[in-house]
Amino acid sequence: MTMRSVNPADETVHGTYEAPSDAELDAALDRSVDAHHALRAAGVRARVASMGEAARVIERRRDELAAIMTEEMGKTLASAKAEADKCALACRYYAEHGEAFLADEPVTIDEGSAYVAHLPLGPILAVMPWNFPFWQVVRFAAPALVAGNTGLLKHASNVPRCALALESVFEEAGFPEGAFQALLIGSKRVEGVLRDDRVKGATLTGSGPAGSAVARTAGDEIKPSVMELGGSDAYLVMPSADLDVAVAAAVQGRTQNNGQSCIAAKRFLVHADVYDAFKQRFVAAMAALEVGDPKAEGTDIGPLSLPGTRDDADDLVQDAIRAGAKRLTGAEIIEGPCGGKGYWYRPGILEGVTPDARAYKEELFGPVALLFRVPSLDAGIELANATDFGLGSAIFTQDEGEMQTAVRGLEAGATAINRIVASDPRLPFGGVKTSGYGRELARDGMMAFVNRKTVTRL
Repeated sequence: MTMRSVNPADETVHGTYEAPSDAELDAALDRSVDAHHALRAAGVRARVASMGEAARVIERRRDELAAIMTEEMGKTLASAKAEADKCALACRYYAEHGEAFLADEPVTIDEGSAYVAHLPLGPILAVMPWNFPFWQVVRFAAPALVAGNTGLLKHASNVPRCALALESVFEEAGFPEGAFQALLIGSKRVEGVLRDDRVKGATLTGSGPAGSAVARTAGDEIKPSVMELGGSDAYLVMPSADLDVAVAAAVQGRTQNNGQSCIAAKRFLVHADVYDAFKQRFVAAMAALEVGDPKAEGTDIGPLSLPGTRDDADDLVQDAIRAGAKRLTGAEIIEGPCGGKGYWYRPGILEGVTPDARAYKEELFGPVALLFRVPSLDAGIELANATDFGLGSAIFTQDEGEMQTAVRGLEAGATAINRIVASDPRLPFGGVKTSGYGRELARDGMMAFVNRKTVTRL
């Protein structure tokens, strides 16, 4: 299998990469085990020192790494630089807190003494997506490596340069050879790697079908796994909301990363009392977004990452329109600034999407917002929950009672109040329902792949 690095803005091929042979893959797994033993023997202080250096490496190479992201998956250069900054922040967070997270926990018992120790498991397989090609990986790798595990990265096939750049970051930071390796393999080889006795667990960020396949294999092998899958995040806007704040958050939340984010705002459930005012401002703001060269200053939206991503999004839009939805602005395939090359889509809004439309329940992975009028908060929560997904959610209101009702009522792994949903190294992150299970980031992310061993003595 050959992987290609293709610029989605103009379809320039930046490189081709051959998949490893079976023998090369086997050697990589051996290196991962050897590195795990080295990391475990080195101790947590050495590991946090290397992770602190990883933060500095990312900061030194920020412009280079950001350019690779933009060229390989199309996000604006400004957002790519922000992603690199966030990766450095996560590395530094675990460098500063890893030792405390892994410290023994004393437990009082009636006879003798007891404590809980935190021991690494070994090589962990990470199956990662292209949309945040550095951040999705680092939020696994930083806690895993500090804990003494090693990482085996199966990245999306369209971002091989990102995968190899990440491998080089951890090498440059001083982690032992094999501590973090990019495996340029296709999806058909994932099951074999996960079933290998040398691999001790798996984490996946991606689609529901991919998550189901990996979770099924991990379960069959009795190996721990963490799944962060799709989302169809609902943002509720109530009469007391500051509409300037709500509209700005709606635009940012829907179009972040060119609209290609699991935690992007996708459905906007607006109370009837403020629906028309919100709609007018939202349409104007979305229509004003600048679509263009992702490397240029002033560009708000770059290309979508793959032709299939663009076409899948448009298929859902066309299906919704046939089922009765109204296009308020955009939401269409366009020719970009590269002479007909690239995978371009104008941000847009659909109103009145009916339950018969696939977009009513499926995830629309592109810069298209779905706008709904609701008569009450209870009705808004009911509609927000009328999906199999449960990743993020938000409410815009000044009413404390409404805030708490939303927090308790929305079926999601996160609820943001008067702000967009975003991941943060200091906060646990994950979903419920078909958005996955387990938590990344914060202390939870480190505990996902450690043996919490109970120790007692007289």
